Amino acid sequence: MKTVNQSILDTLAEYDSATVQNAGILVRGYIHADDDYTDPSICEYISPGAKPAVGYAFTSTWTPLSGPASDGYLRTDYFDSIARANVPVIVVQQDVDKPARRGAIIGDGMAYQMSALGAVGALVDGNARDVPGIKQAGLPLWATGRVPGHGPFNMLAHEIAVTVASLNINPGDILVCDADGATRVAVDEAADVAKMCAEVRTKEGALHRFFSVPDFALDQWEEWKARS
Repeated sequence: MKTVNQSILDTLAEYDSATVQNAGILVRGYIHADDDYTDPSICEYISPGAKPAVGYAFTSTWTPLSGPASDGYLRTDYFDSIARANVPVIVVQQDVDKPARRGAIIGDGMAYQMSALGAVGALVDGNARDVPGIKQAGLPLWATGRVPGHGPFNMLAHEIAVTVASLNINPGDILVCDADGATRVAVDEAADVAKMCAEVRTKEGALHRFFSVPDFALDQWEEWKARS
C-alpha cells in the first residue's frame, strides 16, 4: 500500500472535510461526486474528538442476514491487516446483502477490537448496533443506519473496491471524516491537497471577516463585487 508522510495526514486533520474537498478541486479540478465525497445517507455519526478522523481506507464487504456464518478466518485476516498496517486506518464496510441495510454489520465488540488494533474511525454503508458501546470504545463512527440485531453474520472480502454512501472507495485511499461526512483524497494528490487547504482557509477567512463587520452596508457589498 502506498502511503504518505504522517505530517501530511496531520495537516489534513487540521481542516474540515469541506475545506479538504474545496482544496481537492483547486488541485485537480472537479470530479464526479461519487469519487469525491459521501452522500447524505450518513445519518449515524459519533466522534470523541474535535478534529476529523483521517486515515487510510481498509475496505471490506459483509452480509448480516443471508449466512451461513463464516468460520471467522477471513475476518481474523482482515483484522490482522489492520494490526500490522502501522498507519492510521479508517475501517470501511459495505453491506452487500439482499436486502442491504437491514441487519447490523458493526457493533461494540468489533469497535473495541478495531480501536485496539489501530483503527481511527469506521465508515459504514450499513447499520450499526450497540452505538453507546461503540462510543465508549472510542471509535469514531459514520454509518447509514442503526438497528438492534443481525442474522448469520458473514464477511465476504477485504481489500477490494467498495461504495459507501455513494462514495467509491479503493483500498488505501485517504479519507477525511467529520460531521459533514467523508471526503476522499487520492494518495498521489494528498501532499498538494494538504498544502492547498491553507489557501482555501485564508480566502474563506477573508470573506467571513468582510461580511461580519457591524452594520454591513450596501456600499460594502459593491466594494466586494468590484474586487471579486
